[in-house]
Amino acid sequence: MTSSLLDVRRGSQTPRVSTHPTAGYTSGPDAAELAEAAGLVLDPWQRYVLDHSLGERPDGKWAAREVAVWVPRQNGKGALIEARVLAGLFLLGEKRILWSAHEYKTAQEGFLRIRELIQSSPAFDALVKRYWEGSGEQGVELTTGQRLKFIARSRGSGRGFSGDTIILDEAQELTLLQMKALFSTMSAKSIHGNPQIWYLGTPPEDPAAWVYGIRKDGEAGKDRLAYFDWGLGEIDPTVPIRERLKQYRDPELWYQANPGLGIRISEEFCEDELSRLHEGFAPERLGMWLPYAGDEGTGWQVIGQAAWEAALDDKSQIDGPPAFGVYVPPDRSYAAIGAAAAARGGRHIEVTGNQHGLDYRPGVGWVVSRLLELEKHKPSAVVIDDKALAEEAEKAGLKVHRANVADVVTGCQLLFDGVAGPDPATRDVRHIGQAELTDAVRGAVKRDVGGSWAWQRRDLASDVTPLAAVSLALFGHSTKRVHRQQAAAPWAVYA
Repeated sequence: MTSSLLDVRRGSQTPRVSTHPTAGYTSGPDAAELAEAAGLVLDPWQRYVLDHSLGERPDGKWAAREVAVWVPRQNGKGALIEARVLAGLFLLGEKRILWSAHEYKTAQEGFLRIRELIQSSPAFDALVKRYWEGSGEQGVELTTGQRLKFIARSRGSGRGFSGDTIILDEAQELTLLQMKALFSTMSAKSIHGNPQIWYLGTPPEDPAAWVYGIRKDGEAGKDRLAYFDWGLGEIDPTVPIRERLKQYRDPELWYQANPGLGIRISEEFCEDELSRLHEGFAPERLGMWLPYAGDEGTGWQVIGQAAWEAALDDKSQIDGPPAFGVYVPPDRSYAAIGAAAAARGGRHIEVTGNQHGLDYRPGVGWVVSRLLELEKHKPSAVVIDDKALAEEAEKAGLKVHRANVADVVTGCQLLFDGVAGPDPATRDVRHIGQAELTDAVRGAVKRDVGGSWAWQRRDLASDVTPLAAVSLALFGHSTKRVHRQQAAAPWAVYA
């Protein structure tokens, strides 16, 4: 009797953790069929990921803006990436695709494999205008003008390349600085385009790696994130290594964590791997994560939660003329107006607002009219960190201070010192517990600015706009050279 794959036991074709947004339509089956036309026949688990990652909303946008896939090595992750890239080029019509790997050799292997797949299909190959290779980059350009580009992140590439899809292979090696560069490539597409970013890899060796935030969001079922993890969860350090090694010998665990077991990985290979890797077998073959060793949760990385809560005073009130700060992030998706002023026993910060809500809203078109309304409080200073918005405010008759980089840095440090600084005498800044501002503090990290720093968001789920606004306001309040020369007016509440 002849045997077939149907006679061979295979690893689990569905992940231990699978969270993804619902969608009425998916391009997954079409993507798998297109890959097969190039000779790439996908496993059920690879089809599963495509089906739940390429779902569309009624408006045609991706239901999942981000996709994360964690699977042990040699299970077929590369083929999944290849199928997604082929779909982007020949099915979805994506104009720019970026395939990024931690090392140059991995990016080069991806390029060679994609070229081989395209050339194996005359229909696909006929659409290629050119392949290019050199200067540490490779790529494919179609006659339609679409481009697929391969880069190695270790070379610092990625900044300035605007992609419809960004593939981050070896995602466990991602750093915050690399993600800052790569997220900037997505902002141009975030409103009028339909971008998607993929993270693929194995659990990191660094127990404080950036991707722990992705893991937390995925396990919590975060909106617009499709998350798939075949690994067996987190290593329990309270169990002695000897006992853990006994557990790792169980083939049932191997089949749970490796969808390619029985297809492209054998039990004998796993046995040999365990004998050589010992405790390294857990992350490498069982996809297990080290206990997280970063800051509590994945936030509060600059101002600690305890310090922020110690600065909370829901009865704090502004006593004297306020200074206003206006911050607009680079993608101009939101803007915020912050206020800072003297208060009894110290200084007060908050995001301004009225009965209609806080002045932290989408877009920038509302800002100048709102600043004109706030003029009745005769502010000591209005600080704006956006050239176009400052010009618009000045044309409307407002006297503003255009913040430069040094001003931004000063505002960030004034707020940090006022809440969590090393000197208790300077910790006199109080806030009233606004949820939007607290979320910004929780999600903020440091962005290097010369020899100093300014606020930066930790990930796409975080927005530091309210925090940056009150920091600018605190700079304005604390810096007499930017004050307006006018009499102070009584301050009560925003209206």
